[in-house]
Amino acid sequence: MNEMTKFTTTPKDWETDQEVRWCPGCGDYAVLKAVQRTMPELGVRPENTVFVSGIGCSSRFPYYMETYGFHTIHGRAPAVATGVKLANPELDVWIITGDGDALSIGGNHTMHLLRRNLDCQVLLFNNEIYGLTKGQYSPTSRVGTRSPSTPYGSVDRPASPCSFALGSGARFVARAIDTHKNLPSVLKAAHAHKGASFVEIYQNCIVYNDDVFAPFTEKKAAPDNQIWVEDGKPVLFANGAKGLTLNRTDLKLHVVDVVDGDWEAAGVIVHDQTNHGLAQMLIDFAPGEGGPVVLGVIFNHPRPTFDRAVVEQNAAATAGKKPDLQKLISKGQTWQVEKAGPTL
Repeated sequence: MNEMTKFTTTPKDWETDQEVRWCPGCGDYAVLKAVQRTMPELGVRPENTVFVSGIGCSSRFPYYMETYGFHTIHGRAPAVATGVKLANPELDVWIITGDGDALSIGGNHTMHLLRRNLDCQVLLFNNEIYGLTKGQYSPTSRVGTRSPSTPYGSVDRPASPCSFALGSGARFVARAIDTHKNLPSVLKAAHAHKGASFVEIYQNCIVYNDDVFAPFTEKKAAPDNQIWVEDGKPVLFANGAKGLTLNRTDLKLHVVDVVDGDWEAAGVIVHDQTNHGLAQMLIDFAPGEGGPVVLGVIFNHPRPTFDRAVVEQNAAATAGKKPDLQKLISKGQTWQVEKAGPTL
């Protein structure tokens, strides 16, 4: 959570003069606009905000935000963001990454950022494909995905970004859709969380993987295939006609019909965003496997952050001491060059 004093801006204040270079119709445009609309509502200052990205289509994001930004190397945005945050813990740090960047070459870095709980927001654009490098299958591509690198269909079992985050120790895990009206509210909740906030955003790649999320994002299909969870509220969908219940025999969530709005009689569960086990079950309701997809803030249970612990430790280690550079230089093994080498 950012502790800076509220500041007034408009979405225009967060736009740069750079030409946005994404394919026409790309879901990245919708995410960019959602972020630029959300920043004024957070009341933060552009000069105190940093966007850090790796490599991929989404990683052009920092060029389009009127803030400080780093377009770094493949999979290493978490390492750079960690350095930024430790150098100045008061900065508001956002990481922009894709499914290939964060879960393939950057999987190790993403995992450690989440388990350390650096205070930042991680937005993972998941389009289930490598778009920038012409459409190879990615760690989140589904079995059977045909691509230039898998012409007969991928045989890999895909990684689940939210499951990866939860298993890595993330204390805030959420899902959203690039063009959905609820995306800004998810971003605001992520920013309010003190610690590493992980948000998976289903983002449509119109060129190499168009409509892969259509079964639950199309307008007609959305009510029956999207479950937006809210803390303390029953887990309902299909305009309240259906809900999720916990079967205590197989310890799995199942869909039940709700008659006359009586969700309690139907045994519908109430969402508890601090329940780790429930979060895992909600995440496992994956699209394409017979169940609707769960969206919104799935897990939110803060704990002390890495950056704050480092600041406190440094303060304790230096308390009552005066800096002495000469003493530091003279400490330990030193030597003197007695004789100069030959003149070249």
